[in-house]
Amino acid sequence: MSSKIIALASDHGGYELKTILKDTLAAQGFQVLDLGTDGPQSVDYPDFARAMATAIADGKAETGVLVCGTGIGMSIAANRYPQLRAALVHDAFGARLSRQHNDANVIVFGGRTTGVEVAKDCLSIFLSTPFEGGRHAVRVNKMSGPTK
Repeated sequence: MSSKIIALASDHGGYELKTILKDTLAAQGFQVLDLGTDGPQSVDYPDFARAMATAIADGKAETGVLVCGTGIGMSIAANRYPQLRAALVHDAFGARLSRQHNDANVIVFGGRTTGVEVAKDCLSIFLSTPFEGGRHAVRVNKMSGPTK
């Protein structure tokens, strides 16, 4: 079993895909921290982005997966937290570059817009791709600094 803990959270629009990705990660030996939601009933996605931010800030997870209907609302909500660098991903190229160039620590999917196999492929690439650092580190550090 991998010692890497991956947090997952979704709203109702992403619940089905989150459940599939949770099972996929567990089958691959990852430790999974499920932050909810626990069913298809309507909930507010910002609450789950906040739960992800708390889990990562508290060291309960190293990285995360967020899912809402399109991924747009969840990615906007997640990126309000300085400890999250959330990337809305639609394909393998985006998954790879979000890690290599942006050091993203959260991948976001649209449960109603991203196919299951595409999401599984993107997640695998995201989790196995290292940050390149170098010139990209300068840019990532600028995002992590104070905003005025």
